[in-house]
Amino acid sequence: MDSFRQQIRHAVRKLLRAPLFSAIALLTLAVGIGSNAAIFSVVNGVLLKPLPFEDPDELVGVWHTAPGLGFEEVNQSPALHFTYVADSRAFASVGMWDPGQASVTGLAEPEQVDAMWVTHQTLPLLRVRPMLGRTFTPEEDHPDGPQTVILSHGYWQRRFGGDPGVLGQTVSINGITREVIGVMAADLHFLSFDSDIYLPFRFDPDEVFVGNFSYQAVARLNPGSTIESANADVERMIPIAAERYPGGISLGMMREAQFGPNVRPLKQDVVGDVGSVLWVLLGTVAIVLLIACANVANLFLVRAEGKQQEMAVRTAMGASKGRLTGEMLVESLVLGVGGGALGLALAYGGLKLLVALGPESLPRLDEIGIDGLVLVFTLGVSVLAGALFGLFPALRYGGAGLVNALKEGGRGGSAGRDKHVARNALVVAQMALALVLLTGSGLMVRSFQALRSVEPGFEKPEEVVTFRVTIPSAEIEEGEQVALAHQEILRRIEAVPGVRTAAFSSSVTMDGWDSNDAVEVESNPVEGDQIPPIRRFKWVGGGYTDVMGNDQVAGRAITWADIQDRAKVVVVTENLAREEWGDPQAALGQRIRQFGSSEQLGEGAWHEVVGVVGDIYDEGVDQDPVATVYWPQVVTEFWDNELYTPRSMGYAIRTLAGSPTILLPQLREAVWSVNPNLPLARVRTLDEIVADSMGRTSFTLILLGIAAAVALFLGSVGIYGVISYIVSQRTREIGVRMALGAERSDVSGMVLKQAGVMAFGGVVIGLAASAGLTRLMSSLLYGVSPLDPLTFGSVALALSAVALIASWIPARRAARTDPVVSLRFE
Repeated sequence: MDSFRQQIRHAVRKLLRAPLFSAIALLTLAVGIGSNAAIFSVVNGVLLKPLPFEDPDELVGVWHTAPGLGFEEVNQSPALHFTYVADSRAFASVGMWDPGQASVTGLAEPEQVDAMWVTHQTLPLLRVRPMLGRTFTPEEDHPDGPQTVILSHGYWQRRFGGDPGVLGQTVSINGITREVIGVMAADLHFLSFDSDIYLPFRFDPDEVFVGNFSYQAVARLNPGSTIESANADVERMIPIAAERYPGGISLGMMREAQFGPNVRPLKQDVVGDVGSVLWVLLGTVAIVLLIACANVANLFLVRAEGKQQEMAVRTAMGASKGRLTGEMLVESLVLGVGGGALGLALAYGGLKLLVALGPESLPRLDEIGIDGLVLVFTLGVSVLAGALFGLFPALRYGGAGLVNALKEGGRGGSAGRDKHVARNALVVAQMALALVLLTGSGLMVRSFQALRSVEPGFEKPEEVVTFRVTIPSAEIEEGEQVALAHQEILRRIEAVPGVRTAAFSSSVTMDGWDSNDAVEVESNPVEGDQIPPIRRFKWVGGGYTDVMGNDQVAGRAITWADIQDRAKVVVVTENLAREEWGDPQAALGQRIRQFGSSEQLGEGAWHEVVGVVGDIYDEGVDQDPVATVYWPQVVTEFWDNELYTPRSMGYAIRTLAGSPTILLPQLREAVWSVNPNLPLARVRTLDEIVADSMGRTSFTLILLGIAAAVALFLGSVGIYGVISYIVSQRTREIGVRMALGAERSDVSGMVLKQAGVMAFGGVVIGLAASAGLTRLMSSLLYGVSPLDPLTFGSVALALSAVALIASWIPARRAARTDPVVSLRFE
């Protein structure tokens, strides 16, 4: 142990005597190790850490699947929830939840807050306990029970000043007075949501039926139960629910849809599909570390060559090969650990920036940080890196055969070819690895360009601001009056100076407010227990598609006259028209209705297709366009209602101002002039909505781009350093050539040729590696092949050009060699 400590102190002294070498090596390693530590921290926080609940392995998400309808995932239905609560053998407890928004009035100006609706079992099964008060009781989860609310810690602090006497106070939510019965702890994060308030669902078991698959479910497994046994248990209970709660989807329909269970670990619901992105990024920064190690290994080789005679003398005096090799490895390990410590500081700063930016595509942001596992990982990577780059000089110059170096000439000797093989091989490896990263980054750039070129279903998004206004039943009870209130709000908004046009819809494209149901087509009837295809529903005011800039492919838009006359008309998207009738023009005059109308509402439920508009990318520009039906704002004989109109509408306001958000104060006043208790929620521009839809691609592109830039820089520095060293070693040879008549162009050409050979080798190897590795990115790409020839060719040319530019300076220096001076330098 004492001997090892002495070796460490000796290595530190040697490194301090070479401050420039040590600083360059430390910074290079810090970049490589720090980037690995940062991305591993993200992987650890998002993917590896257990969920922050007691016994998280017992928690599962309860989903379903219906491959017969083309759905891999189907949410929870209240009827199924009540069945699972009463009859499950695998679940100790089952809860249902759903995020949304609610209007809070009476505290200050009206405010729209993030709300979480839960059944009374949901919070207890997660084993989260309020900091103050209690959770919901079964009575409060019934339509006739007391009206109550639980506050989040943040909302309690923000709106109630952290008052410990808040319990028992009342607050008006969606026009209903509710009693505060609890305050949640500060560290509670409900899966991937941070809600301001928690509300009970209040479903009546006597009024539900199998349908309305709009909610999420979570369950805790019984001791001894597994995912497999839970799936089998759910499959057993599905027929029970169909029999116990009739009036919706029948058991025959469920069999036709191949409706079945899809119970899975709850962490999968929290993390989603971000895992593929993070593993690709971790592999990316591992490549950056390899390039950094190759760079430092080259520095060590150059430094070791300068000490050949010193090591040869020590060998001749009896120093063993093991001792010389050990000293080199200890020195490299000291550098590796030092680079790791510096890299950890860089990772800490990078993670602070990442968490501050808070990309929506990254779940569990609050759980990302430097913990014990990250420290162990960083130490391991540092030691591995030190051993890796220290191995090359140790094997090359740590042997007793170095005594031959005593015979190898004086100061002007030219180095033999064998001395450059290791350095050249490292440069080729750096170039190949850099090309792999550049190819991945280039593919992401091409994907981003493809996404930007998609027509999402609206035009000039920079001119449009959107927000949502919800009218609760406590404010206006009658549906027809709700519709008139929204129309009056729209008229007031249109009168605001600077507003060009305005419209509303139950869902603005890509805003996440989805409504889906099966649609029957009169000319393509379904048979027996078949369920027609599920379509996206939107209820719109007059001229909505014109304001958004949808292409009018055929027919016309829905007008205010249609809404006032209660005309049974609809507009559909082009992809729906082609799927059902083969051609947009053929869709005009056809009739459709929501599924189930024939039994409930009769023939009057049919609606005529009067228009076809361009496809809309309602799930985001990286997903397929969604087949959509546009219904008038007010529809009669719909969903077993004589009159149906949505209470919540998304407004789209196209402005004349440079920044549409400038008009927000006037727009807010226009809404409040109709009803002062209606807050504006989810205020965003269409530009922001588009950017959010490309969040994962943007996040991946930025990190891959940074990694590729670092790799390119390190690779160019590596080839510059090797070529410069080769030129310095061949100074006498170059002088002889020029003394014998060689032109300067011949000398520079000779140097560039050597650099070109290394670059060519790196490009060839890199292209072959990229062809295999970029296939792993296929799930991250859009509109471009993992083997895109344009990307591969452009990256290869760009890397070759950078390599030649990096080699040009030493080549130029070689061409200026004075033969007299170089031959005199003995």
